[in-house]
Amino acid sequence: MTDRIARRPHGRTARAVYGAPDVHAFVWEPVLAALALEPSDRLLDVGCGGGVFLRRALETAGCTGTGLDHSREMVKLARELSGAPVVQAEAEELPFGEGEFTAISCLIAFFFFADPVRVLREFRRVLVPERGRIAVVTTPPEAKGTPAAPYPLATRGRFYEDDELERLPLEAGFGSSAVTRTDIGAQLLVARP
Repeated sequence: MTDRIARRPHGRTARAVYGAPDVHAFVWEPVLAALALEPSDRLLDVGCGGGVFLRRALETAGCTGTGLDHSREMVKLARELSGAPVVQAEAEELPFGEGEFTAISCLIAFFFFADPVRVLREFRRVLVPERGRIAVVTTPPEAKGTPAAPYPLATRGRFYEDDELERLPLEAGFGSSAVTRTDIGAQLLVARP
């Protein structure tokens, strides 16, 4: 069930999980601090789920934003909960033009991307070169098999050592990249074009 809900969210349980007012709240503040959003920013939240973080970011910063998710049901829920535009698409092929966003957030979804460098190239493409920045939160390898990444979910995602995760944006053409740990151990990747 965990695997089904996380990878292809749909149904009542998925709506309850991803629509919960505190879903992934343990990483909201580190992501918001890393992005340092201002009213002039345009945020893209990739893998937005139910849109709860997107709503929080827009309320906190007063900026504009768009959500993106691969699940039709999550897109519908995110539109309801965030009040922002939300599109259904894959992270590997973002349906936006070059330089449309100043910031990109991606909470927990990075774990599922089969081709992370391709996703990061897309992130870089849609970012404004001189102001753009990304903040990605993912689960570290030592969490495999724990409640943070239980089986069978743990067999479906990709775990990265900190140095490996830090190199991915550089391979995708970003100019700077850094990985830190949140207070509960999640990996926070911050990169700029």
